[in-house]
Amino acid sequence: LEKMTDLVAVWEVALSDGVHKIEFEHGTTSGKRVVYVDGKEEIRREWMFKLVGKETFTVGATKTKATINIDAVSGFAYEYTLEINGKSLKKYMENRLKTTNTWILSLGGMDYRVVLEKDTMDVWCNGQKMETAGEFVEDGTETHFTVADHSCCIKAVSSGKRKEGIIHTLIVNNREIPEAVE
Repeated sequence: LEKMTDLVAVWEVALSDGVHKIEFEHGTTSGKRVVYVDGKEEIRREWMFKLVGKETFTVGATKTKATINIDAVSGFAYEYTLEINGKSLKKYMENRLKTTNTWILSLGGMDYRVVLEKDTMDVWCNGQKMETAGEFVEDGTETHFTVADHSCCIKAVSSGKRKEGIIHTLIVNNREIPEAVE
């Protein structure tokens, strides 16, 4: 296996199915472009005469669209930016904070990353979309699912304030799990 000598950029992208590592090699003398997602080669182009441009590929189980933009800044210096679903990585992650909740928990010595997609109420755990059962309760809704034989519940309760909206809380074994900041 050749060593990644032309590695110019590495990004970590948190999606519902996990945190993905995107690596980009750009050989400015050979014109080579290689994109790796989670260590697996997704794109390889040799002898590209045009050193600027873009490479588009998908990331994760949800096949999220990603694009690496290659721009010349000055002379032989290049800038590499990553877009997710057509938004800059920063904008995408800011938007994601509004549309998802993420919790990291440890059960029986194993770590689990639970993600709630608020718009669809889909629940993901360590890259798998979970089977869930939703029910209306007196003060809101509860979404029930199981992680490693532990019953889990995401409670959705109105904050009573329009700006805050709905508050989602993960409860595992009658214990509230604090939300993770990614």
